[in-house]
Formats: sequence, C-alpha cells, structure tokens
Amino acid sequence: MKRLLSTLAAVGLLVAIAVGPASAGLGPPHAGFYIDGTVYRTIGTPTDFSKTDAQASSFDTLYQLDEPGTGLLDVATAAPGDPGYNGGRWMVFAITWNVPPVQLTSDEQVLQYAANGWITISSDPVKLFECPVIKA
Repeated sequence: MKRLLSTLAAVGLLVAIAVGPASAGLGPPHAGFYIDGTVYRTIGTPTDFSKTDAQASSFDTLYQLDEPGTGLLDVATAAPGDPGYNGGRWMVFAITWNVPPVQLTSDEQVLQYAANGWITISSDPVKLFECPVIKA
C-alpha cells in the first residue's frame, strides 16, 4: 500500500509539472504570424501590458486576422533585426473582414485591404503583450 501511494504521489507530481507551463500560457513554439512574407514562430506567454502606462512607441503593431474558424495567421510589422524592433512587444489591433477572409502576409497588404474597404482595423488596440519571435 505504501508503495502504491508513493507511486501515485510521483505520478501526480509529474502531471503537475507537465501541466504547469501549459496552464500558464506557455507552450512549445508554434507558427505565430507573418512578417513581410515570412512565417515566425512564437511561444505564448502570459505577459499583459494592457493596464500599464507603457508608451505606444515601445510596441510594434500586430494585426489579428484570425476570426474563429478561419485558421489564418496574424500579421506583424517588425521582426528581430529590423530597425526600431521593440523586442517582441506587441500592440494588437483586431481586423473585421468585409470580404471572405484570406491569408495576408505583410502589413502593406493589411493596409491595402483597409484602404480598399475589404477589412476594418480597430481604432484602439485590443491587447498589449510580449512574446518572443523566431524565424520559422
């Protein structure tokens, strides 16, 4: 009985360790978004700067293209190595599709779609957060 309890305790500890990072918003790198036609991977983090007074200039823009069920990747404006890159700090703007959704791969395309009225970009950011990006 003592051995069974020890085994169960060990299994419980292993499950807690394995689930801990996932429940904190962390996970393995996954395709996150496009920047100038290139896919970048990211690791989700629980960081949220929404209720801070961080200056808008300390963030790069990320356009949230995905509506439920579309599976589209988002589009960001800057990548590591770009002049003025803010180290993975993102100001997220929601996109509302006025035409059937398609995958856009650059901020220039996003702005062109907005100029043509095919999408609407939210006037205020919906989220401010930080996550690292790695070229896929």
